[in-house]
Amino acid sequence: MDLKQYQIVLVNLDPTIGSEIKKVRPCVIISPNEINKYLRTIIVAPMTTTSRKYPTRIEVKHDGKIGWIVVDQIRTIDKRRIIKSLGKLSKPEIKQLKSIIKETFVD
Repeated sequence: MDLKQYQIVLVNLDPTIGSEIKKVRPCVIISPNEINKYLRTIIVAPMTTTSRKYPTRIEVKHDGKIGWIVVDQIRTIDKRRIIKSLGKLSKPEIKQLKSIIKETFVD
């Protein structure tokens, strides 16, 4: 599977511990394409359909449903956890995601 940054993939996040987001769910790939191509791991931000408005969560519409990208639960996963590709973020969603990542981790 050719994995690209800002692609939405279905991922099996189990097993997890404590408050980590669990189950099989969509995730957004946030690692750069160089990592996605050459390493056996990628970096993802899980998505959820139940969330409150936190500054680290981005509301997106995917598959006809409103959901949130959970930037505060970014994690590195083995590519074997990926079940299938589901699509990709729109340009405005990518712009918002980049802004929240920068605000959260850089500034």
